[in-house]
This record gives sequence, structure tokens and C-alpha cells, in this order.
Amino acid sequence: MTRRQFVAAGAAVAGVAVAGVGWLPSVSAVAAEAEEPAVTGPFRHPFHKAVFATLKDDFHKIKAAGFEGIECLDWNVSPETAREGRKKVEAAGLRVHSVLRGWLDFNSSKANEVENSLGSATVALRAAQAYGADTVLLVPCKVGGMPMPNPWELDLDFDERTLKLNRVVKGDNSRYQAYIDAQNRATETSLVNLRKLIPIAERAGVIVGVEEVWNNLWLRPEFFKHLIVACDSQWIQAYFDIANMVKYLIPPEQWIRTLGKLIVKCHVKDYKLSADRHSGTWPTLREGSVNWPEVRKALDEVGYGGWGTIESPGPISLEEQNRRFDLIIAGK
Repeated sequence: MTRRQFVAAGAAVAGVAVAGVGWLPSVSAVAAEAEEPAVTGPFRHPFHKAVFATLKDDFHKIKAAGFEGIECLDWNVSPETAREGRKKVEAAGLRVHSVLRGWLDFNSSKANEVENSLGSATVALRAAQAYGADTVLLVPCKVGGMPMPNPWELDLDFDERTLKLNRVVKGDNSRYQAYIDAQNRATETSLVNLRKLIPIAERAGVIVGVEEVWNNLWLRPEFFKHLIVACDSQWIQAYFDIANMVKYLIPPEQWIRTLGKLIVKCHVKDYKLSADRHSGTWPTLREGSVNWPEVRKALDEVGYGGWGTIESPGPISLEEQNRRFDLIIAGK
């Protein structure tokens, strides 16, 4: 099962001041900077290498390939099971740095679905605590099934105080009013429910990393930044996937420089735009449209010294994934 299939299945079964928020460096950032870097090249800040894994994977093989940790896909486990899993991971010389929960339904009109999402997020946070991880990845919700602009047509305008979206394209937005309304509702319900997770995350000592994916929400870095800032807590930060937003024609280095210290973790993969930039494919790492030297530079500029979990489709070995990751870390 690929990571993307896993996330879909999960849905089915369920320091620098930013905008006036003067947080200290995140728990995970402090921990990561205290470790020895893998390969830093000319950069000041390390980048630690991980892969997605389940508790059934061969951790010694992952370690031998050159990785330092895993992002665990087994979120729906008891703390006891997670603690046993942690022992196996650490016995191989690795660390569980994060847990992937994935899609939630915070904008559902059904109260039981919202409660189930909160419940599953709580399970994942407690499992992460037992694994010794410092983040859980969540995607609050998604919208769709209505007319929406193409990526190259987007021209968002939103109120930075209320986060209300006013338009999604220039000119007449009447065709997209349902989409605007759905986004505003998703923003409102996501904030309400993310804030409910703050005391649970704080007790667990685990940060909620909100990922921006193809969920048709918060499609500009400034908008996504304001969503995270509005939560007003060090326990809610951004889990940034370097390739996810290439489709929307804003390069990842711009996202990185906008989000800055709000980035708690990264996913490392590539996306290849077509010649007309109107479509794309998921290639193997370093074979797409991502400008990796510029991405590495941007991460170092904002002081990111944390983990990257590789997500590279295609029939390449763990050793080859590690080799390509090292080139990225070296700024090549």
C-alpha cells in the first residue's frame, strides 16, 4: 500500500516571530538540532532522513540503507503496542519521529463523523507519545464536488483577521460561490476542532502537524500560514510536503519562506509539471519540477533543522532513495 492509499484508507475507517506569535523553537526542532546531522554540506542546519514504515517492516534494513528514523503508519494502536514497537525501532538504531494519521472530517455535517475524527486524532497522539514521536500528521478535511477554478486561474483574497475567503479568481466569482462557502465553513470547523486538540497534544507532548494536500483548501502559502497562526499554539504547526503544492504553481521554496518557523516537519518527494503547467505526474525523487537546491537553501534560511520523510514512488531501492536524499541535503 502506498502512503497515499494509506491516507485515503485512514479516512475511510476512521526563534522568529510570525504574525505576532513569538513562539520558542518547537519541541521537535530543539530535539532534532541536538542530534548529529546526517549530511549538511554548506548549510547551518541538519536535515534528518526518514522513510514511511509500519511495525511489520524490517528496521535493520532501513538503518543499513542509511536512514535515521521512520514516520510510522500504525497510528491506530494502543500505547502498549506503540511502546513495544518503539523498542524494536530503537533496537535497530532508528527513531519514530512522527505518526501519520492523515485525513479527518472536521467539516462534516454529521456530528458523529466529527467526533470520530477527534477520537482518532486523540488515539494517534497517544500512540505517538508512546512511540517517542514528537508529531502527528493530520489533514483536517477536504472539499469538492462543485465547480472550482483551475490552479492557474486562482487569485485568492481573504481577510487575515477572520480568514474569510472573499474570492478565488479575479472578476466574477458567482460560479464559484459554493466553493467559497465550502472553504469558509471548512476553515471555521477546522479551527474549532484543531483547538480542541491543543490540550490533548500538550499533555502528550506531541505537536499536531497540519499538512496541506490536494484537499482544495488554503491554496496559497499566506492563507495556510494564517490558518496555523490562528490556532495560537505551539502545539499546532505546519507539516510541509515539498511537492504537494507544485500543482498550484507556487514553488515550494516560496511556501517555505512564507511558513518559516511554523514548519515542524517535511515530506520529501517530487512533482513534474507538464510543458503547459496545466497537469503533472508524480515522478521518482529528483526527476520532477522541484528546484531542490533552492528548496534546501530556503529551509536553511528559515532555520529548519528537522526531519524529512522520503516519499518516492517508483522501483528504486532504499539505498538509492538514501543516495538521492543525500544529494538534496547537500544542496544539489
